[in-house]
Amino acid sequence: MAAFIQRKLLPCGRALWLHTAAEVAPSETSVARYPPVVASLTAKSKAARQRRVDRWHQLVHNATSVQVKLRVLTKLQRMKYVVYPQTFALHADRWYQSFTKTVYLSGLPLPRPPGPGEPGGPPDLALLRSAVCDCLLQEHFYLKRKNRAPILEQQEFLASPFLHQLVTSLTGLLSPYNPSLAAAALGECPRPVHFYWWRGEEIIPKGHRRGRVDALRYHVVDSPHNQIRIMKQLSEFVPLDYSVPIEIPVLNCKPDKLPLFKRQYENNIFIGTKLADPYCYGHTQFHLLPDKLKRERLLKDNRADQIEVGYRANAIASLFAWTGAQAMYQGFWSEADVTRPFVSQGVVTDGKYFAFFCYQLNTLALTAQADQNNPRKNICWGTESKPLFEVIEDGEVKGFNDELLLQLVQFLMNKPEENRSEPFDN
Repeated sequence: MAAFIQRKLLPCGRALWLHTAAEVAPSETSVARYPPVVASLTAKSKAARQRRVDRWHQLVHNATSVQVKLRVLTKLQRMKYVVYPQTFALHADRWYQSFTKTVYLSGLPLPRPPGPGEPGGPPDLALLRSAVCDCLLQEHFYLKRKNRAPILEQQEFLASPFLHQLVTSLTGLLSPYNPSLAAAALGECPRPVHFYWWRGEEIIPKGHRRGRVDALRYHVVDSPHNQIRIMKQLSEFVPLDYSVPIEIPVLNCKPDKLPLFKRQYENNIFIGTKLADPYCYGHTQFHLLPDKLKRERLLKDNRADQIEVGYRANAIASLFAWTGAQAMYQGFWSEADVTRPFVSQGVVTDGKYFAFFCYQLNTLALTAQADQNNPRKNICWGTESKPLFEVIEDGEVKGFNDELLLQLVQFLMNKPEENRSEPFDN
């Protein structure tokens, strides 16, 4: 019996002895016979989450067109913070700076353009002043309306038609002196401007995904009164890697404290026109403040310090969304940051007081992973609000502000560089 067992085990021992160490050792040119050991796509570990993120990034990089890329970026629907540029929240401008990684600088970076009557400049200032006064009198004196405006709709009743007439008149008068303005797309924005992005991280507090680390999602829904779009990009104000010595406000609490609310909103990226439109670069946006942010109302509520906050918050959120959407229309996103600045201008008004802003988008890398070693900052320049006139009495505009009119003309006379190369093509 023992001999039988030995005879049966002999081939196994011989087989083990035949495989020497030299034969088992892999050669330098050997190919792996098994796939690499990776984390599961459905696990809750950090390695699994990083694999899901990397897989999604590769899917975006492999997109064959900008339209497919935007569809992949906006496909996953999650609860997100919906940001409204026109808000009555206290110190909203500091919150919006943190959400968008924007530095605010007082003053404007525009060089002085040719003045009225100078070579290459606009026509005589008296002609422009007369056109603006006609727009004011048209709505306040000449036009006899049958019904009074509702208490909370004064802006829509008077200021909205005036702003539309003002933009149309000045654009028509200045078009012969600015070829890009003559060929621009001008009009009201029938559909809101949308922009969807990620900024920061959070731990999900409840639900079937409780305990997981997820990105904080934001979505801007903006409705500009008028916008001017051009076919070439405006000239940059500062270089792309310009170092700003001012720090961005750091807020150590969640956006719920602003307050902002999470909504199940459809992800969308839209500049005001379709992707195939050649007028895909922003020139100037015009925003009309609602009645709830009127200066008189804030002064009555003892919130005089929040008057300029509303102007700044509107400009930062609106212009960031507009320039960010323009950059994504050219194929850029958080993991493929911009290679050139995107520039837009904005005018915020309540019908009498005007504030001017310039915005330069230097980075879209705002996610927690992409922003680790990113020194770039978006920059917003702005002025305080000033009145266009003092009062309208007996069919005359008194106390007209020529300096403010010149600033508006300077915005409209801004034009792109002549020989700018565009590396992306839709």
